Amino acid sequence: MYKGTVKFYSESKGYGFIVEEGTGQEVFVHMTGLVDKIRNGDSVTFETKRGKKGMTAVEVKVAL
Repeated sequence: MYKGTVKFYSESKGYGFIVEEGTGQEVFVHMTGLVDKIRNGDSVTFETKRGKKGMTAVEVKVAL
């Protein structure tokens, strides 16, 4: 399980990016990988899986 912060998420487009805590790497997130509704600046936890264009965040949940 990874932790990060939502850098950008467009609800209308259904995708965005999460900055992983510690590494600073940006991970793509698509609405199909969300468990909770997310907004820009939210702290989140997530898993990753390989997508068509690299790593994609899945099981994305707002961190308590």
